[in-house]
Amino acid sequence: METVFLSLSKNDFQDLIAETVSACLKHNRPPAAEPKEADELLTVQDAAKLLSLTVPTVYGLIHKGELPVMKRSKRCYFSKVDLFNYLKQGRKKTNAETAIEAEQYLTNKKGGNYGK
Repeated sequence: METVFLSLSKNDFQDLIAETVSACLKHNRPPAAEPKEADELLTVQDAAKLLSLTVPTVYGLIHKGELPVMKRSKRCYFSKVDLFNYLKQGRKKTNAETAIEAEQYLTNKKGGNYGK
C-alpha cells in the first residue's frame, strides 16, 4: 500500500469527504421498497371468507364489538389490514414466552425475592 500526503484546506477536505460519502451512498443505495398494497375494503361476505367464519358469526362479532367495522347506510365494511391485525391480537403465547415473561416479572418486582 502506498502512502500519500495531501495538502488541502479544511474546506477542500470537507468537500472531498462529502463528495466521497455521497458517491458511496448513491452506489450502495438499497433497492427501492415495493409499494405497499392499498388497504382494501371488504364486505361482510368477504370478511367471513377471509376469517373462515360464517356470515351470521361475523354479524355476531360485530354486535359484540369484537370486529373492527365501518358502517355506512346500513352496510358494514371492513379494512383488510384491520382484520389481519384483529387476527394477530388473538395470537396465543408459547409456554417458553410465558415462562420468560413470568421470570422477568418476578425479577422486576421488589428485588426478585419471591420463592426464596
